[in-house]
Amino acid sequence: MRNTSIGLDVAGLLERVGGVLDPRGIITDAEAIAPWLDDWRGRWHGAAAAILAPRSTDEVAAIVKAAAATRVALVPQGGNTSMVGGATPPPDGSAVILSLRRMNRVRHLDPEAGLAVAEAGVILADLQAAAEAVDRRFPLTLGARGSATIGGLVSTNAGGTQVLRWGTMRGLVAGVEAVMADGSIHDGTTALKKDNRGYSLDQLLIGAEGTLGIVTAATLRLAPAIRQRAVAWAAVATPADGLRLLRRFEGESDMVESFELLPAESLAAVLAHIPGTRAPLTGAHPWHVLIEAVSGRLDGTAPTEMVEGVLASAAADEIIADATIAASEAQGAAFWRIRDSISESERALGPAVQHDISVPVSAMPTFMIDAAKACEARFRGTHASGFGHLGDGNVHFHVRAPAGVDPARWYAEDAPDISRFVHDLVTGAGGSISAEHGIGQMKREELARLASPARMMALRAIKQALDPLNILNPGKLVALAPARPGQ
Repeated sequence: MRNTSIGLDVAGLLERVGGVLDPRGIITDAEAIAPWLDDWRGRWHGAAAAILAPRSTDEVAAIVKAAAATRVALVPQGGNTSMVGGATPPPDGSAVILSLRRMNRVRHLDPEAGLAVAEAGVILADLQAAAEAVDRRFPLTLGARGSATIGGLVSTNAGGTQVLRWGTMRGLVAGVEAVMADGSIHDGTTALKKDNRGYSLDQLLIGAEGTLGIVTAATLRLAPAIRQRAVAWAAVATPADGLRLLRRFEGESDMVESFELLPAESLAAVLAHIPGTRAPLTGAHPWHVLIEAVSGRLDGTAPTEMVEGVLASAAADEIIADATIAASEAQGAAFWRIRDSISESERALGPAVQHDISVPVSAMPTFMIDAAKACEARFRGTHASGFGHLGDGNVHFHVRAPAGVDPARWYAEDAPDISRFVHDLVTGAGGSISAEHGIGQMKREELARLASPARMMALRAIKQALDPLNILNPGKLVALAPARPGQ
């Protein structure tokens, strides 16, 4: 819903910031703007007359002040890897894109304190490389690490494959710098361990999807560098056996960082459509588990020794049917390539509606089976399956279209009904309709439909209080009622 206080005075905005930004900071060429108007999945398409690309927090502040004065909305954007249309401008051209990609400095690395201060445009892989150069690491990773930026990861409270041990981005952020809707700058980068000055602005900004303020930098927690690693692949008969294996690992050690569960069909899709991949195990198995355990020490029990022991006991108790441990870093990377390529490979299978959902860990095995059966029974001809992070209850649940359908018609007419059905199942299981990708514009109406009145009241009140003109990423996460002209 467009806020009527927002106008289309882009020319006025550009005039106000023209003396602040250098020539590279104002992009109005349609061909240069075009690649940034569509979301990563190609489901959302926007329009924007300009991209503003500041180099500093002060320049961001000047842009926000000018936007407030001219009532032109800003859509913050980093790597544009949002899975829910969270960084796509509205189609009516009422907003300009605020690109943080030029703010790409790692301002400070303190290996002894285990902290790094990185600007919003720093690419995740670059931060990881910078941490490794000082013998530390930033322990959050995901498939888009080569393009996703720190600002976007903070703003969406990103997850990934190592949440089991390290938590989501929220747990790895020690402080946030951001420009608020009036152009004032909040600097929380000092990373105080104790700070009881009322509401935490840092925590409000994490996961707010750029609707409350523009994250310009963050202080991030670093972990010890990996000294030893073990990557294993195991076959199980059911998701329930996968959970039994997880519990056995949890009872043995805290070294396990990743525990990924995927069905045979996901493995088959990768092997069929991703060149250079091969099955880790011989024979056919209905479900597979990818496990990674690491240690920051050279002494004590080695991860390989621990993994071997747990897998041996699990095999003796018939929890697993087969397993192998990567014999080299290259083989471990090959295992991970399979997991990271699932989404890419499944696109080759035809149209599908994808759901990033979570349920209690103990409920995940049953949910994956029962939800797939329920979807296939309700929507004839579809095929449903899930894979994901068993250690944190995050299911990537996909429902594929019947063979021969027109994709455009199916996405427009059938997919919304399927998503509502899946989200009802998730809500009934006590879960969340967004585990790690955020709400964006894709899930905004579903959030309003399913969330408690208390949650929606609070979300709208916070948005109204901190961004009364609705100029920060409007239309994402929550919708505000139209403002009266002159407000």
